[in-house]
Amino acid sequence: MKKIAAKLWRIIRGPMQWRVLWLWHSKFMVGVTGIVRDQDGRVLLLKHRMWPEGRQWGLPTGYADKGESFEDTIVREVREETGLTVKVCELAHLKSGYKLRVEVAYEALYVTGQVRAASFEILEARWFSPDELPGGVQESHRRLISRRPY
Repeated sequence: MKKIAAKLWRIIRGPMQWRVLWLWHSKFMVGVTGIVRDQDGRVLLLKHRMWPEGRQWGLPTGYADKGESFEDTIVREVREETGLTVKVCELAHLKSGYKLRVEVAYEALYVTGQVRAASFEILEARWFSPDELPGGVQESHRRLISRRPY
């Protein structure tokens, strides 16, 4: 049976192999977070409308679109949610093991723009010193903020 399967695999080649693999394997959403810092070391936090009451402050976060690099996801999410332009730097965090989600976080630098809550999802957007974060910041985001960048 294994020899037949191997022979069929070699026959279908290329795009058809990818389709079979796609059907066979699990599908995941990729949540991408940006640890956006300005030139003074402050971090950008957003008050998210859809997050649980009392835990609404957090880093810019969103899901990667099909065909989009994770770095591009950060740039897009920050622009959509705050109107700011950022430059993505190093990978800060990668975690799998959830049923249908993978988490990725990158350090990012503020480039230009004025902070504003620019989407329905965001109630407020502000810069904070890492030592003076507001109440209600998710613990996982506090850990990301406290890591040494670069």
